[in-house]
Amino acid sequence: MKSHTEYLTIHHPERFGIVHLTPRIDEIVRKSGIQEGILLVNAMHITASVFINDDESGLHEDYRDWLEALAPFDASPQRYRHNRTGEDNADAHMKRQIMGREVVVAVTRGKLDFGPWERIFYGEFDGRRPKRVLVKIIGE
Repeated sequence: MKSHTEYLTIHHPERFGIVHLTPRIDEIVRKSGIQEGILLVNAMHITASVFINDDESGLHEDYRDWLEALAPFDASPQRYRHNRTGEDNADAHMKRQIMGREVVVAVTRGKLDFGPWERIFYGEFDGRRPKRVLVKIIGE
């Protein structure tokens, strides 16, 4: 059994964004040489997410609207207790909790073993600074 680890740096210029990672992950899987195994992709920041879904712009806009309705951005300390610590990103923590921290995907015959429309995305909820994403592949 072997493993391969890489770190991606995402620097999204806006507070909210969805970044398609699948092409970069495909390249890392290819480079790893692992033919059969498991891939982990993990957002290493508590205001960002990694998730799997369809690469469809309307859906991504729906996510923005839905998440904003559930946890609206409000930098003031009145709505969120977290913001009383001097932060302004309580909503981003909640959005991350909803969208999840990581994804695990099977690697079969050297490729991501996806359903027909599945793709990997990075969700940014408090952007404008560099953040890391862990990519780890374990297998043979």
